[in-house]
Amino acid sequence: TLAVMKKENANNLELVERIKDYIDRRNALAAETGTELVLIDDQTEPTRHAIGIMQNNAAIGLALVLLVAWAFLGARIALLTAIGIPFILAGTFWALWTIGETLNVTVLLGVVIVLGMLVDDAVVVVEAIYYRLRLGVEPMRAALDSLHEVARPVTSAVLTTMAAFLPLMLLPGILGDFMRVIPMVVTIALAISLLEAFWMLPAHVLVANVRFEHPGRIQRLRERFTHWLRIRYVRLLVRALRWPRLTLAGVMVAMGLALAAVAAGMVRMDFFASDTLRLFYVNVEMPPATPIEKTLAKVRQIEAKVRANIRAGEMRAMVSYAGNMFTETEPRLGDHYGQILVGLNPQRPGLRTVDEMMEALRPVVTAVPGPMQVSFLRLTGGPPTSRPISIKVRGDDYSEITAATAALKELLAGMRDVINIEDDASRGRSELALQLDNDAVRRSGLNPLEIDRALRLLVDGLVVAEMRDRGEKLEVRVKGPENSLDAVDSLLALRLPLPDGSAIPLAELVHADHVEGLGNIRHYDFRRAITLEADLKPGGIDTIAANRRIREEWAQIQPRFPDIDLDFSGELDDIQESLDAIGVLFIFGVGLMYLILGTQFRSYWQPFMILATVPMAFTGVVLGMLITGNPLSLYTLYGVVALAGIAVNAAIVLISAANARLEAGMSVLHATLYAARRRVVPILITSLTTIAGLFSLATGLGGKSLLWGPVATAIVWGLAFSTVLTLIVIPLLYRLSMGRRVNRIQTCADATTSSPTPGR
Repeated sequence: TLAVMKKENANNLELVERIKDYIDRRNALAAETGTELVLIDDQTEPTRHAIGIMQNNAAIGLALVLLVAWAFLGARIALLTAIGIPFILAGTFWALWTIGETLNVTVLLGVVIVLGMLVDDAVVVVEAIYYRLRLGVEPMRAALDSLHEVARPVTSAVLTTMAAFLPLMLLPGILGDFMRVIPMVVTIALAISLLEAFWMLPAHVLVANVRFEHPGRIQRLRERFTHWLRIRYVRLLVRALRWPRLTLAGVMVAMGLALAAVAAGMVRMDFFASDTLRLFYVNVEMPPATPIEKTLAKVRQIEAKVRANIRAGEMRAMVSYAGNMFTETEPRLGDHYGQILVGLNPQRPGLRTVDEMMEALRPVVTAVPGPMQVSFLRLTGGPPTSRPISIKVRGDDYSEITAATAALKELLAGMRDVINIEDDASRGRSELALQLDNDAVRRSGLNPLEIDRALRLLVDGLVVAEMRDRGEKLEVRVKGPENSLDAVDSLLALRLPLPDGSAIPLAELVHADHVEGLGNIRHYDFRRAITLEADLKPGGIDTIAANRRIREEWAQIQPRFPDIDLDFSGELDDIQESLDAIGVLFIFGVGLMYLILGTQFRSYWQPFMILATVPMAFTGVVLGMLITGNPLSLYTLYGVVALAGIAVNAAIVLISAANARLEAGMSVLHATLYAARRRVVPILITSLTTIAGLFSLATGLGGKSLLWGPVATAIVWGLAFSTVLTLIVIPLLYRLSMGRRVNRIQTCADATTSSPTPGR
């Protein structure tokens, strides 16, 4: 069995094709060589599948983005907006190539995530130009006035999105290493999109000579629809402004219900949810003294059971071997270890999943008599992780450690959804333990040291001299004949001479006992330890809840093992590390966003008003998880952090427009309503284009992915929900806060005016 690995920068698709060509050439000579090469597993299959999913979703997402732009802006404007996407992607790939990044599935995910955002800034710019062109403004003047109006809010919106993504590059652990390139892709693409929106897009609009003097039927319908949309929205907003407390109370209740749903466990948790690779192992562990021939015979017997329960078309190839057992961390060597590797064909309709196959095989293979343990091992895509339950049982007395491990195994066996329970304590061979009978030795008149020396001479030999030869130390060892003992028990028949000339059998001088020896003794943090591991059934209890329950159950049996302590590691460590880091990076990103917004608006309060969209977005994420049934994973939380930078964009352009009208002399109420009426269409377009870019990946139109689907689902649902609430809540907060501020300013001005002017 050969495992072929690729070098760091090698193309695995090309490598496997060369290997397949080699296999075909060798098998053509099978009649002469007597051997045949069989490809058991091909990891390019999931790679091609993932690339296909990303390509399909990117194509569908791009089509939906163009459809949204066409629906609101027309075919020519939509086409001009979309022209920049190839330019932005080309610049992004060039930048990634210059810094040494390769094209992989994670890079493609970053492209899919950013695809809908690439046109957000362009949509705001082109919508402002479109608005002026419809009013009959000359194209050059329309472009310049539009850039003057939206340059600052668009720049702030792009910078806040970057501020949310960039801290994710600092995410530690296995999750950070796996997904570090995504914020890099998003940041580079957004920076280039800003350049395209401010430089290339206005030039394209001018060259295209877009005019609306003689609108067609579809254009008139489009204008009628956007006008109807603005009127309906303003009427709804006026109602919300009339009942501000009731509106805010409803929003707060929705946020509270979302938090309650997460706390109550209504949202399924699967922190490292990922797509399972199409292969699995059946691990066989025989008693320690089992010869390798018997181990292989038992493995073949189990293999026959597996083959009998494999359906037609499911299996690519199967291989069985004895003498070693591959695990997630290290191979285990020994004659009593065996393993069956089952390589499966790619998933297609009608074929069972890996988990379904393992659950169907479990009662069949575990019923085979002989092995001490039969377990399954499956591998998943995404970042390599440890097992969900990994407990190091630490102590000083190995017998107490073993007893505590057995008690924990019994505890885990009684827990729901816990499977494949095993430990790393290798069973030793059978040993003959001898302990001197002090009374019998004293009566015989023998020296205990003489008895010990006699045993050493017969078994291991005794070093009687040392010398050096060319700098190397040599030992002279005296040892009994190799074949002096037919069996271990014949050692007890050895007769030792007594001082009176007679002899006594060794069996009369010792207490003999047959025991199982130790295969190994492992240490962790300077104490002896046995590592106990187990898996969890998909869709069942999550890792954190399972480990929490183990701690609670262990607290009840802890008094039986006072010198034992448990160290919980494995996947739990990765989860805790990632959760802690995501929380810190989220706060860091929000802080950066606050600085950017405070710089633009020159206000302490308005950035807080804008950041209120973040909890609204989280409410939408929870709602999406409940409706779609997707698990709340670390990748989902990753999407939530990224969503924080996207969700604020609508509030930025809305408040920026309101501030401009307030400075122009409007009242707070009129500034709020007119800004909302003016900005509702570009806000809907930018939100819908982002949603459209990820809609296919979130719903699985172009192929489902348990790894990437929840990220897209979080952004789609969070952005959709936050956009609706933003259009209602942000104008309401603006009217309440700015109204009080204006009233204070007017009060101060009136007081200054009414005060008497002192004479000279």
